[in-house]
Amino acid sequence: MPELGLHLPETQALVLEALDGLDLEITLGTATTSVTAVLRGGKPGPTVLLRGDMDALPIVEQTGLDFAADNGNMHSCGHDLHVAGLVGAVRLLHERRSELAGDVVFLFQPGEEGFAGARVMIEEGALEASGSLPIAAYGIHVTTGTRGVFATRPGTIMAGANHVTITVNGAGGHGSLPSRAHDPVPAVAEIVTALNVMVTRRFSVFDPVVVTVTKLSAGAAFNVIPDSASLGATVRNLSLESLAVLQEEIARLANSIAEAHGCTAHVDFEVVYPVTVNDADRTATTVDVLRTLFGDDRVEHMEFPLMGSEDFSFVLERVPGTFVFLHASPDGVDAETAPGNHSPRVLFDDDVLADAAAALASLALAALGTEPDAGGASGRNAQVASDSASGDRP
Repeated sequence: MPELGLHLPETQALVLEALDGLDLEITLGTATTSVTAVLRGGKPGPTVLLRGDMDALPIVEQTGLDFAADNGNMHSCGHDLHVAGLVGAVRLLHERRSELAGDVVFLFQPGEEGFAGARVMIEEGALEASGSLPIAAYGIHVTTGTRGVFATRPGTIMAGANHVTITVNGAGGHGSLPSRAHDPVPAVAEIVTALNVMVTRRFSVFDPVVVTVTKLSAGAAFNVIPDSASLGATVRNLSLESLAVLQEEIARLANSIAEAHGCTAHVDFEVVYPVTVNDADRTATTVDVLRTLFGDDRVEHMEFPLMGSEDFSFVLERVPGTFVFLHASPDGVDAETAPGNHSPRVLFDDDVLADAAAALASLALAALGTEPDAGGASGRNAQVASDSASGDRP
């Protein structure tokens, strides 16, 4: 039942059904169909936050699975696994709530795919749901790769995402007499090329940015020079410093080229998601916990950040924590050549759900000073997680 954006009523209902009967304080979002659940520990202490995003993408599923979606949407980024894994973590921690020296907040979040659902939940007070700001926050995201391998890194792990629209205004006229017009079309075409050159000349290869023009718009007739033309681009950055330079340089480039063509330019630079930055200390603890649970061969260090973006960044701006990837390709699938996240044919193996649940629960236990179960990935805890996570797929 994949749903889009900030309003996921069927998914919310499934989450509430999965949590029914547990000793939780549940709050529903008003601006979105979010679910915030607070588990109170048996002893006083701080708060830890665990998050799972819930929304899908407007993609027609082509996996051929017997439970493939048929409503025109698809969980092609694996958010259904994120929800199920977080439900498993809730159940694991609920079993041990008397041992917890503190509280755990669980965020079931809509609207990650471009709708900034995490920011909406933060604005509605989700971070303070327990009464205090969490001391740590964790999220896990499935991706293609050797099943069951976790990957993370301290510092920047994912890029910031920005949308840029440049509109060039000129003076239209007849297509046979361009000298009597101020044609915005060649100005926009020149800006497209100049943006790519700018990236290689104004930014260090050690602090990379990506500028990709994805939209062009101008005119409606073959013989008419339009008054205006525009482009749209996605812009990715890995630091605040590069973001500031991008905003300045893109505006200067567009205005200068437009002026050279006798036109003017208007630049709209929208910061969509900030850079996702893992806290160094929390990430070191995360790696230790995962290696204890699953073994050294199941935990990888990411050498470089990913240029994709993630709205868990809004949480990590306020709370020190770690974002982790969990590889989930089925056996027999070559992750190097197989369709990846956001493909209509991407495949994820549900067998990773127990590991995801055990990992999230163990990270919360460690942050609260409660000893995680060694070997929990293959023991009773993981079985509880698997049983609770592998039923209906939200």
